[in-house]
Amino acid sequence: MQRGHAIANGVFVAAVNRVGREDGIRFWGQSFVADPFGRVLARAASDREETLLVDCDLDAIEAVRRNWPFLRDRRIDAYAEITKRVRD
Repeated sequence: MQRGHAIANGVFVAAVNRVGREDGIRFWGQSFVADPFGRVLARAASDREETLLVDCDLDAIEAVRRNWPFLRDRRIDAYAEITKRVRD
């Protein structure tokens, strides 16, 4: 899901998840960073705490949005009705 958000919005996404056990609940870890194409650049461990440091080329965001323009074709004029609680 998070990789899809990276693609749809043309941005880097850092998906963070806890690791270990607490009150009988197991947390799976495997936090990751995905680039604007949804490629996973780095993934943390599933069995221990870990800090990821990932270089993200922010110029890539502009290039992706220019060449893969999902947001360009938005119909912002059609959004007005969804911001209302009740349609007129």
